Amino acid sequence: MLHFASISKLRQKGIIGMNYRNVELIGRYNDRRKYPLVDNKIITKKIALEAGITVTELYATIEWQSQLKQIETILAPYENFVIKPAHGSGGKGIIVITHREGNTFFKSSGKAIGLGEIKSHISNTLSGLYSLGGRYDVAIIEKLVIFDPIFQNYSYEGVPDIRVIIYRGYPIMAMMRCPTQKSDGKANLHQGAIGVGIDLSTGKAINAVQHNQPIQIHPDTKHHFLDLHIPRWEEILHLAAKCYEITGLGYLGVDLVFDKHLGPLLLELNARPGLAIQIANNNGTLHRVNRVDQEKIQKSVDERVRFSMEVLSFI
Repeated sequence: MLHFASISKLRQKGIIGMNYRNVELIGRYNDRRKYPLVDNKIITKKIALEAGITVTELYATIEWQSQLKQIETILAPYENFVIKPAHGSGGKGIIVITHREGNTFFKSSGKAIGLGEIKSHISNTLSGLYSLGGRYDVAIIEKLVIFDPIFQNYSYEGVPDIRVIIYRGYPIMAMMRCPTQKSDGKANLHQGAIGVGIDLSTGKAINAVQHNQPIQIHPDTKHHFLDLHIPRWEEILHLAAKCYEITGLGYLGVDLVFDKHLGPLLLELNARPGLAIQIANNNGTLHRVNRVDQEKIQKSVDERVRFSMEVLSFI
């Protein structure tokens, strides 16, 4: 595995580090003036919908502490929902409510919380506890994705998501993040979710890690990850690649979910995607970055996706 490899082997595999990512990818290709398009989940939903990209449905936004007086009324129509900070990152500040009994709400882990805890959490969100840079934030309440049962063997309680790295409009690497009991039903690798590397050409799993350690079987469901195959894979890559056009960012993390009824949905975008996807794939991104740089002719979304599936997946 990559984390045990020597420096020379890491270079051979094309592993990029933080400095290269920050300077050569983010610094060179991501105009900071465009960051609000991805750092604010409300704006992301707006520009995606304008481009014909389906997103998770927004129920409500909480902008002011005074609105907490109406939170019971705001939540009344919804049996389940997700609360998250509009400017959050890394899965911080997200509460997933799968069902409720009156004003008792049950998280994806099964833990029950009261309306007072919901209010307190939203209040902390507004004060910037979970936001980038600790700035004042907005809490958004959105529809809970009903994930496709095809993935039920690879997720504990929560919804698995798919991360695709887009470089200059080309999908260059992908993984699925699978919630576990340890991650509290969230698809966050730092909290214990499992990262599963996905073959760009087929949508099939090729490797899996938890806390950067190799793993073959989901610890909660006991199913083997190499049996995982994501359906409608080319459609997912097409949706991810299209996000290059709507943001203008050359290095981008696109997070998607697969809803049982609606199919692939855009969850959020990230202008500073992490590097753990390389460990999940047991492969680096540098060689694929270099190969994309050799393409001088501007290509359409369809052409870029086909190039990624037919060329980049074998690098």
